[in-house]
Amino acid sequence: MTEAWGLYVHLPWCVRKCPYCDFNSHALKGSLPERSYVTALLEDLRQQVETLGFTPTIGSLFLGGGTPSLFSPEAIERLLTGIRQQLSLTPDCEITLEANPGTVEYRRFAGFHHAGVNRLSLGLQSFSDEKLRSLGRIHDGREARQALDAAFAAGFRRVNGDLMFGLPDQQPEEAMADVETLLLWPVDHVSLYQLTLEPNTLFAHQPPALPPHDQLAALHAGLIQRLETAGLRRYEVSAFARENQHSRHNVNYWRFGHYLGIGAGAHGKWHTRDGHTLRSLRPRHPQAYQQAISDRVPPALQPVTRADLPFEFMLNALRLTDGVAMSRFRQATGLPASALEPALSRLRQQGLIQHARLACTRRGYAFLDDVVAAFLPDGD
Repeated sequence: MTEAWGLYVHLPWCVRKCPYCDFNSHALKGSLPERSYVTALLEDLRQQVETLGFTPTIGSLFLGGGTPSLFSPEAIERLLTGIRQQLSLTPDCEITLEANPGTVEYRRFAGFHHAGVNRLSLGLQSFSDEKLRSLGRIHDGREARQALDAAFAAGFRRVNGDLMFGLPDQQPEEAMADVETLLLWPVDHVSLYQLTLEPNTLFAHQPPALPPHDQLAALHAGLIQRLETAGLRRYEVSAFARENQHSRHNVNYWRFGHYLGIGAGAHGKWHTRDGHTLRSLRPRHPQAYQQAISDRVPPALQPVTRADLPFEFMLNALRLTDGVAMSRFRQATGLPASALEPALSRLRQQGLIQHARLACTRRGYAFLDDVVAAFLPDGD
């Protein structure tokens, strides 16, 4: 397998859990168990490479959470050094670390850069003190600006800024002001998300007052136009990038590439030599995860059935505005193009999917959920 893989590393702790967050994150109680957790991560990686039976080459490495920037630069350096000792990284390997304002300062950013991190993803969400409080964030607008200053001062040239819109009682001009503020810095990537009320979150049980749907649709279109005017092209549902600055790690997901996942609740996916697609999964709770690693419990492996593969593939690939070539479906799944029928032909006749490649038309992109659902095993 010559194609470069991704490696996802989950660092699950936060200062506190945000009321909208449904990620596998845990409020930090007491001191951060840096040393023992990094030890577990490196042992997890060793066990998974042993399970694979070969050593993949890594083209992108993503440290996600939780709040990875809670970890010290020394711990991140130890982690990256240990990963390099076990795996081969491409010379231009993209190494991203998620960081939240309020948990960082210039020296820490400089330390991450020295450790080998070459891309930062900043969880800004907004620059408004009022809106940040409504989201339960631990930082304010001043700290969001300071984090951007610190990132570029530390030497980072690849910086993503996360923004959310449709916040409690947010007016359209407030959302646009957040985008305008972010564009004051030379960020090469923006992730723009609408606030949604996910199950099993505090906001789902105690819903805040959100802007009306028709207002949000018009606002979203305006925000997209503003970002693209600024040279940040929308290349995925929620992602905008300057030329050649897309997130390689995420694009690998969307192209249904291979990746390993280490850490509490992390999962991986790969297509085996004998034609099967497998997912790996680790326990979600940090203590249960570390115990499983200590006990040498192998990752749980779950096959993706041939019946589910078309939906799984299209769920990812159609997120990309340019989609993928038909040959990518065959390469990533091992299935013939006929496995996408009859849904593919029907959607093309309806003008929802392009004829030249596996990509939504402009109209299809507006109804993405419905288009993807057509490839469910019972979608026909």
